[in-house]
Amino acid sequence: MGSPPELTVGRLLSSWHLDVPALLLVVLLGALYGRGVLRLRRRGEHWPAARVAAFALLGLGTLVVATMSSLAGYDHALFWPAAVQNILLDLVAPLGLALGDPLGLALRSLPEPAAARVRRALTGRLVRLLTFPLVSTALVLTTELTVYFTPYFETALRDGWLHELMYLHLLLVGSLFVVPVLTREEALPRWCTHPVRAALVFLDGVVDAVPGIVVMTHGTLIAGAWYLDHAPSWAPDVHHDQQLGGGAMIGIAELVALPFLLAVLAQWARTERAEAAALDHRLDAELIPAASAASAATERGPEPDLVRPWWETENSEIAQRIRQQRPGR
Repeated sequence: MGSPPELTVGRLLSSWHLDVPALLLVVLLGALYGRGVLRLRRRGEHWPAARVAAFALLGLGTLVVATMSSLAGYDHALFWPAAVQNILLDLVAPLGLALGDPLGLALRSLPEPAAARVRRALTGRLVRLLTFPLVSTALVLTTELTVYFTPYFETALRDGWLHELMYLHLLLVGSLFVVPVLTREEALPRWCTHPVRAALVFLDGVVDAVPGIVVMTHGTLIAGAWYLDHAPSWAPDVHHDQQLGGGAMIGIAELVALPFLLAVLAQWARTERAEAAALDHRLDAELIPAASAASAATERGPEPDLVRPWWETENSEIAQRIRQQRPGR
């Protein structure tokens, strides 16, 4: 592999190359999502344009940038483009895909037998285990540390197919936490209410910064043999390159945490409004018959004495004694 030309701002923005496996994944996900939206529209049902935009631009768009932009063209020569690639696949792309709610779209657009199978899969033991908030957060952290501090990353640089599998690995692991928190409540424990989810997202933002901090401050070179051998003459010092990569990981992780938290808070507000509207509707449904009954009672006049206790309607001596003994009546 020859040394690439010096990375300038122009090349950073304009250098693109084709990654066939990544392109096939983007086309497949986009086609399935678009088919679901078209099915709903043919039935006269609405699907929010904001969800389509989030899925296509932030989700699939991030996949394209991570795998086919200059980041992918320079990830074998410099560490920091590879670090940015991985954090985009691990954090940003899953957030965009989740905001598009592809599982909710599938459940609404698929025929009922297929939708029932999807529901069973989402509530199965394995999915519940993998999407349990603390487990999914630990998987994200473990995956990032495994990529950089085992032979995984350097081997992926040497083997193209393993590199593609690493892309997919990062995307799937990142989705395990984001998708249930934003869209699929049935995959979460009952105690995972919206306030708890907001706290978990805040905690996840802190945890996501850990790999970047470790990479930035680690004294040993990551994939050092590879980058020392393939670093171009114009590249910065390999140690400095690694520090740049770690700093980029921290910055992107913290930037993603804010919109993620805002999305959870917006979802919480929508749920509160929906519950309040449902309660108002229920109260209205109960109060209208009660008001009608009261109006009818007023029109009929006082209730006949037959429905009252006999000692309240008779003037006998016994009745008077009972009334005296029951002053509260």
